[in-house]
Amino acid sequence: MSNSFASDANGIHGGNEMAESDVQIITSGGLRIPAHSNVLSTASRILENILVGPQSYEKKIRILGVPCNAVSVFVQFLYSFKCTEEQMEKHGIHLLALSHVYLVPLLKHRCTKALAEQLTIENVVDMLQLARLCDTPHLYLKSMKFLRNNFRKVEETEGWKFLQHHDPLLELEILQFMDEAESRKKRRRRHTREQNLYLQLSEGMDRLEHICSEGCTSVGPYDSEYSCQEKLPCSKFDTCRGLQLLIRHFSTCNSRAKGGCSQCKRMWQLLRLHASICDQLGDCRVPLCREFKQKVEKRGGDDELWKSLVRKVVSARAISSLSLPKRKRVEEPRLNLRHHQTRRFRLKNQC
Repeated sequence: MSNSFASDANGIHGGNEMAESDVQIITSGGLRIPAHSNVLSTASRILENILVGPQSYEKKIRILGVPCNAVSVFVQFLYSFKCTEEQMEKHGIHLLALSHVYLVPLLKHRCTKALAEQLTIENVVDMLQLARLCDTPHLYLKSMKFLRNNFRKVEETEGWKFLQHHDPLLELEILQFMDEAESRKKRRRRHTREQNLYLQLSEGMDRLEHICSEGCTSVGPYDSEYSCQEKLPCSKFDTCRGLQLLIRHFSTCNSRAKGGCSQCKRMWQLLRLHASICDQLGDCRVPLCREFKQKVEKRGGDDELWKSLVRKVVSARAISSLSLPKRKRVEEPRLNLRHHQTRRFRLKNQC
């Protein structure tokens, strides 16, 4: 072992022969590992404090409670800063504990990464306890996520049963982590659903402006420039078709005036939402846009709930626009708002 350390140290110091070892490391099994105090002091502040402490005259450092081979690998790392995968697989747990106790950050980092890749159903509880003791957030989080994803199998192991009887605080910590993770997942799903709704409303606003300014297959602006001949479906016809059906119903519904038609209420809300978003001053061709704006001015503004909806739809609209490729944004047809005298729809059967 001493020859191995000497050769590693010679490589570090440019091949020059090092002085004779001046300190011994003693393990639980009685193994004595010769070492050099200057190397140990440079690699670990804790070992340096031991070497200059009251008992420094003994020139002995006792590393107990750890297998002899793990101590040998640890000392070898202090000389060479190297550790093989096989050594890490065999002694990773003990090396992590040694690196934590003797403050060897590089070894601790490597042990943490290696152990995070070695998690199993049987050892995850032990790894979690070790991560807490050695203050390794990366290994702790990896262990928690692994345990959460495999909880049904882990709770059948002896390690989990031992934990329940001897460390109820850690058990509570694990259950809280799982509960918080589930809550975050629900919040993300709810947020995704809401964002999809705002994106749909945003796309509905775009299609409404498209129908009122350019016209689509069966509905268009009420002016002489709109042709009622067959028109090809637009690029977002799935949304456009549903909106055209809603517009056709809105134009002919007899229950609208009484306020008893759910489809007409939906159309009113879309028109109101458009008016809240629209920044055109007198140039907008969407029906009732000006009327809704004037009504809001007389009322002194919308309520906070409606303002919140408008902000979220505008935000979704901006995000949707930015997510498009630059070329597609350039090629996206612009709405022609020059002819703003139209205030009504023209249906195909009205031609």
